[in-house]
Amino acid sequence: TSPVAWLRTRFYYLLIRLYFDREFSVEEFTRGAKQAFSVVSKLLSQRKLDLLDELVSAEVLRVLKEKISLLPDNHRDALAADIDAIMYTTEGDVRIYFDDDGIKFVSILMRFWYLNGANLPDEVPGETKVFQIVFGDESTKEKRHLLTANYEFQREFTEGAKPEWTITRIEHPRLLE
Repeated sequence: TSPVAWLRTRFYYLLIRLYFDREFSVEEFTRGAKQAFSVVSKLLSQRKLDLLDELVSAEVLRVLKEKISLLPDNHRDALAADIDAIMYTTEGDVRIYFDDDGIKFVSILMRFWYLNGANLPDEVPGETKVFQIVFGDESTKEKRHLLTANYEFQREFTEGAKPEWTITRIEHPRLLE
């Protein structure tokens, strides 16, 4: 990320701690986001969308139901991210919103890079090069794809609102389109 974006993100984190949640921790949020990403991506891969009600917004869930039913099995398998297979995580954007009714909420876009062994063709556009890991001898090669995903987390900070983060955007480029 650029230094300007990094500074802006840190400034927003400071505002979140000062005005919304004195207990907010970037490290704790990132750990929770990784865990949520892993759980949600596995449930998507398994087509267990009914278990996503509390984690994903109704609008996103509606769109996912349409998209998941049309995915080929290998693309659906590639959605799953084991928490230990997440190679890198970073914030994409942090936003603080106030609407005309006095509702306050924070939105944080997280980007994930993860390894997945789904049987994808080598020429998947937009994907980072395939890793081939050799265990033992040359006859046992295990192929891994380095894939990306963007998940946006949103939490309302209006007095009386539930203190829960909800996923309001899910993108798995080249897989879930």
